Amino acid sequence: MGTNGSTMLEPLRQGLPPLDPSTVSNAASCALPARYEAVREARQFSRRTLAQWDVGDRFDDVCLVVSELVTNALRHAVPADTSLPSAQEPPVRLHLMRWTERLVCAVRDPSRESPVAYDAEEFSEDFSAESGRGLFLVDSFSDSWGWHPLSGSLGGKVVWALFRLHPAE
Repeated sequence: MGTNGSTMLEPLRQGLPPLDPSTVSNAASCALPARYEAVREARQFSRRTLAQWDVGDRFDDVCLVVSELVTNALRHAVPADTSLPSAQEPPVRLHLMRWTERLVCAVRDPSRESPVAYDAEEFSEDFSAESGRGLFLVDSFSDSWGWHPLSGSLGGKVVWALFRLHPAE
């Protein structure tokens, strides 16, 4: 997760008790290269991690949302001519953080531009459109989502989605 974990958690308070970074029971992250194959890599990483964490009924929802967040980062936030020196960290990073009853997926990218979400009415007008549904799906399958710019040396932004987890019975 790195040193910016508490920065990423600040906006996750929307009507929920605060999430204390020190109470994270599990956390994992992976750097993703600026190529579309990274979406598959992010899904595979998420599946392995979530299987270890036994998140149960939210497994498919989380994997779908991870795919959408990473796709959006690659499509809208990473410049097409990204050619990074080998020593520089890849431009997109996926973070998964789990508490007892919550899980957060966060994708960091180099852009400070706001993500653009379309509403349901726009989809009903042109449901055959081949793109533009990413954040609509994120909103539909997660319990909450948002974004915020990063400060300091990282720059860019984090787009996150929160999932409530049901306690194991």
